[in-house]
Amino acid sequence: MQLERIVRRPLVLTEKGNRLRETENQYLFEVAREANKIEIREAVETLFNVGVIEVRTMIVRGRFRRMGRGLAKTQNWKKAIVTLKEGDSIDTTGAAAGEG
Repeated sequence: MQLERIVRRPLVLTEKGNRLRETENQYLFEVAREANKIEIREAVETLFNVGVIEVRTMIVRGRFRRMGRGLAKTQNWKKAIVTLKEGDSIDTTGAAAGEG
């Protein structure tokens, strides 16, 4: 599996994510559901050039949303909490990638 397909996007707009980033040096990512912890670790280390200590994953269940007159269930997705080595950090604002 390609590294860009394993790590889909960083999750940066939550209070819990901000607190984990500031105090614990942990970052949240949406990852491919079929990716395992070893693949996620290698992808984050390669893409962001950082050292990874620990990877924790969880499946987030989809919600029921209104679609027209009926209800539909959004897809389940996988969240990864990645703990980085002391002194390493990831720029999640997108300024380094030229999006700013």
